[in-house]
Amino acid sequence: MSVSDETTTVSDGILLSDAAAAKVKGLLEQEGRDDLALRVAVQPGGCSGLRYQLFFDERSLDGDVVKEFGGVKVVTDRMSAPYLGGASIDFVDTIEKQGFTIDNPNASGSCACGDSFS
Repeated sequence: MSVSDETTTVSDGILLSDAAAAKVKGLLEQEGRDDLALRVAVQPGGCSGLRYQLFFDERSLDGDVVKEFGGVKVVTDRMSAPYLGGASIDFVDTIEKQGFTIDNPNASGSCACGDSFS
């Protein structure tokens, strides 16, 4: 794989909306930590077979894909990256719901709660 191919692969990774980046940045400021990244992973589980995990992480793992959005680092491990290519993360704050949402074009199905996919 050439360097240009690696750049293409990374640019096709996760996308973080401006609203989500602002929310993550605010949460990190509340924690008083600037050394943490938002790690997005896919784990076995949930009623559809796979589920998303979003958490702050200070680790750097071999093969991590790292992108930056508005000063926020988003990290995906090499096993999760193929499931998350082209996925977009947004933050919704309405009277009906508040939280992070993931729109994943790779998901062939999802459960009613929206926390897992196949």
